[in-house]
Amino acid sequence: MEQKYIALVDCDSFFVSCERRLNPDLNGKAVCVTSGERGCIISRSNEAKTMGIPMGQPLFMAKKQFPNCIYITANHSDYGRISREVMSVLKEISPTVEVYSIDEAFMDLSGLTKLYQMNYRKLAQHIRKLVMGKTNIPVSIGISRTKTLAKLASDKSKNTDSHICVVGKCGIKKLLKDTNIGEVWGVGRQLEPKFRGYCIKTAYDYVQIEDKWLNARFGKTALSLKYELLGIIVSKVSNEKQLPKSISDSKAFSEFSNNLNYIKNELMIHIHTACRKLRRVNCKCSTIGVMLRTKDFRVFYDKINLPFPTDFEFEISKSAFPILENIFDNSIIYRSVGIVLENFENCATEQLGLFELNEQKNKNENLAKTLDKLELKYGKNVVRTGFTNSNITEKQDFLTHQNNTNEYN
Repeated sequence: MEQKYIALVDCDSFFVSCERRLNPDLNGKAVCVTSGERGCIISRSNEAKTMGIPMGQPLFMAKKQFPNCIYITANHSDYGRISREVMSVLKEISPTVEVYSIDEAFMDLSGLTKLYQMNYRKLAQHIRKLVMGKTNIPVSIGISRTKTLAKLASDKSKNTDSHICVVGKCGIKKLLKDTNIGEVWGVGRQLEPKFRGYCIKTAYDYVQIEDKWLNARFGKTALSLKYELLGIIVSKVSNEKQLPKSISDSKAFSEFSNNLNYIKNELMIHIHTACRKLRRVNCKCSTIGVMLRTKDFRVFYDKINLPFPTDFEFEISKSAFPILENIFDNSIIYRSVGIVLENFENCATEQLGLFELNEQKNKNENLAKTLDKLELKYGKNVVRTGFTNSNITEKQDFLTHQNNTNEYN
């Protein structure tokens, strides 16, 4: 039986690549995409990386330390559209493509070497050329026997001139020896120190551990990881759409604020965006959370379970605003607010609640569909679902940009 090979296709500096596609004048220049005017760095060009700009650095610090870099606020609507174009090209090549994130996808390459009369390296070159030609987005590709190994190979590919790394059976041992345990997909910040405490420093050290010992201390997931690293497929590539674990939306304020109405307005915008994403995957949520981040980056968060699953922004806001009011303190200056939606169920399998007002529910769903149709035709946020008038002209009780000039210049 033919051994399966899996590719992980990863878009290079995806948000920056999208901005360069939209504006070719950015090519060859140091560019960073930020989460907002008072946010942080979320994507960097190679030129920006060479300058030493770290991922996640607050924008005001980056501007002060690296003034020659170009900083652009993220436009996630454009990035989502371009991502779908990239994934569409991949699906032209393989019938089995699993979209892992906005800029990553797994591909099952089984049988494709015979179909295209190419070995795996030439097939990867073909994929890169096709994606670049049709979308103008550069990608790196890692190919190996499992998803976990393909992810490691993809990470290694970014440091090669070809942006391709193929790891066959004979190369697995060397790859594992060259990989620190913290670099392995699925090993987080909490697990890495625990593994190192047991003298597990590399991925190769990890696969030498007995199954019984791993299972007893870290459970079946750790055991599955071992088999994946050994080249035995545990997690197959699947093109079936999976329900997301959560949907969130947040953005830094244009100005720091401690005005509750202003923050409610911002929260309502995020609720609308999150609900639009929720409806796009045909789901409803049963749990919501509200996050407040202070000027000095402290985070306050609380969540509740809803009485009925919903994807309608005004239903969610009824529960979100009391959460916000509970964690809000007008003596504190805030930089951002956000919404988190969790505990999803597919609309196709939804059951009507015994005490739910189904007539009102139908009206809410129709209104939500109308909002989505308007935005699809006329653009994002053509209808603003605010808590108060978004064109507030009166001075609010929040720090103005002028009062903070010294901190940001």
